[in-house]
Amino acid sequence: MIAEIHVSPSPAGTADDRYAHVEAAIGVVEASGLHYEVGALGTTFEGDPTAVWATLRAAHEAVLSSGADGLITNIRLGQRSADDTSMDGLTAKFRT
Repeated sequence: MIAEIHVSPSPAGTADDRYAHVEAAIGVVEASGLHYEVGALGTTFEGDPTAVWATLRAAHEAVLSSGADGLITNIRLGQRSADDTSMDGLTAKFRT
C-alpha cells in the first residue's frame, strides 16, 4: 500500500520552531521503518497495509501530542492486488 499524508495543524509550529507540529508527523514516518519520501506538500510512504494504517494514525496523533490546538489530516491511499506498484516504480521515469 502507498500512502501520502499532509497534516495541517493549527498552529503549524511553535515560536521556536515554525514547523514543529508538522515535523512531529514526519518523525513518526521516519521511525516507522517504511520506505518514505518527504515532499514539499506531503510525505509519501509504502509498506504492508497494517503498518501503513498504523503509521497514519500515529502521525496524526503525534501532531496533537506535540501541542497543536487543532489538526486536519489529509491522506491519499493506493493499493493493488498485484505487487507491481511501488513508489519508485511509479516515479522512475520522471526522475533524472
